Amino acid sequence: MGKQWKFRWTTTRIIVTGFLMGILIGSFLLWLPISSKQGENISYLDALFVATTSICVTGLSPVVTATQWSYFGQVVILFLMQLGGLGVVTFTTILLLVLGKRIKLSDRLLIQDAYNLNSVAGVVDLTKRIIKGTILVEALGALCYSFVFIPQFGIGEGMWKSVFHAVSAFCNAGLDTVSPDGFLIYRTNVIVNMTTMLLIILGGIGFPVWFDVVRVVKLVIKREIQVRDAFKKTMLYTKLAITITPVLIIVGAGLVFAFEYQNPATLGNLTIGQKVMASFFESVTLRTAGFQTIPQENLTEASNLLALLLMFIGGSPSGTAGGVKTVTIAVLVLSTIATVRGEHEVTAFHRKITDNFVRRAAAVVSISFGVLVLICTILTVTESAEFTDILFESVSAIATVGLTRGLTPNLTMAGKITIIVAMYLGRLGPITMALAFNSKKYEGKKSLAEGKIMIG
Repeated sequence: MGKQWKFRWTTTRIIVTGFLMGILIGSFLLWLPISSKQGENISYLDALFVATTSICVTGLSPVVTATQWSYFGQVVILFLMQLGGLGVVTFTTILLLVLGKRIKLSDRLLIQDAYNLNSVAGVVDLTKRIIKGTILVEALGALCYSFVFIPQFGIGEGMWKSVFHAVSAFCNAGLDTVSPDGFLIYRTNVIVNMTTMLLIILGGIGFPVWFDVVRVVKLVIKREIQVRDAFKKTMLYTKLAITITPVLIIVGAGLVFAFEYQNPATLGNLTIGQKVMASFFESVTLRTAGFQTIPQENLTEASNLLALLLMFIGGSPSGTAGGVKTVTIAVLVLSTIATVRGEHEVTAFHRKITDNFVRRAAAVVSISFGVLVLICTILTVTESAEFTDILFESVSAIATVGLTRGLTPNLTMAGKITIIVAMYLGRLGPITMALAFNSKKYEGKKSLAEGKIMIG
């Protein structure tokens, strides 16, 4: 008898299946009449689209979130956003802890893979810290929002909107319930702008960075290290993430300010201070958040190009943001610099980055770009729209950004299905690829003779 094949639940399979099950259950709940304000169920395809955009923390929607959903529907969306932001592995562990179940070694290995840890030691404690940190940040965000939403909507409605948008912003989901125009009405509101940007950044920077920074801060407080040495004591991953993130935000804001300064449809009619704030908000939200305080369809062509680049890069690994990730791009840039200089090793902050990590970074970007080209090609066939709008929509879906130039509500049935697949692949892509490339079973056991080729 031949060897019997046995199905094994790997981390990748659990993540893929978990997200898919969440989408299917969420779509069914949103399809129910109770989920809509009018008491009439929408088409299942639209319900599936919204469930996908919620759990994939994207923000694209064929219906107006503020007017379509009842409180029940909004609660479903909130739960899906939180699930998508934390991730299936972390959320499953949370349920086990709440139910008082024992965290087995297999569960610990899942968490280790999901957050790319070196060992299983302390993984359950890490999950607990992620829960506490998430609750704390979202609660503070809701408190800040309440100073605006409670006076505007009343105590009950204002508190609910504060919680909803705190979760949406922290999870980089970009769904809002304040008005059909979204955050456009808060373009000049300092509290809403600053709260939203901080939540987006904290969610997108990644949980491992949080705890590494906290670790170093504790060392400073205990006077075990000097303040001037704090940055040196962080991990290489943290150094890259907290270096590239502010650079992208500042450079992006500066370019948006320059490109849109005289554009009356975006920043032209604002004061200098308001222009600066709106520019920073645009730069931050383009990194996979999905909220907008200026209409994306009114951006200049230069800003459109900038938006595509920032959306494709996204946030940092193991966070709530999408994209190919900041550290991935940083590794490729450093590899390019090393190649141009004729250096044999890729280095950063006096540390060597192994060839394995460089290959992973190249693979993630190459595959993501390939999927983007495929999605964009399909939409050019199915949709009657400007190519700029199609490209913008494709990148927004793949990078789980959620910004649109007005194409989403007008998508054909084939277009909606394409964007649903794009959002799903975009949310899973970097995660599943990182886990797949991290497996030792892919390591080659034989060394072959070198072959010469020509590059460039």
